[in-house]
Amino acid sequence: MSQINDKAVGAALLGVGSFVFAYYSVWTLVIPFVDKDHPARMLFPPQWYAIALPVFLLVVGATAIFGFLSFVMLKSAKSAAKKST
Repeated sequence: MSQINDKAVGAALLGVGSFVFAYYSVWTLVIPFVDKDHPARMLFPPQWYAIALPVFLLVVGATAIFGFLSFVMLKSAKSAAKKST
């Protein structure tokens, strides 16, 4: 039963990831060449966000990863100091 749920979750994640990839690809590779007054432009945010959003997510993700690593290193250093005394 669990394997069926895992497959459903995996299929959903694959579908969402494929949609996001296709949307972002069209947004960054096709829309800049479309006329400014074309109705398709209304489906996409301004081009500035195509760069700002991934940069923001990268900075937040790197901060979270390095924060977690710092926390783990400090915690292990404290436990090593307790063991040595």
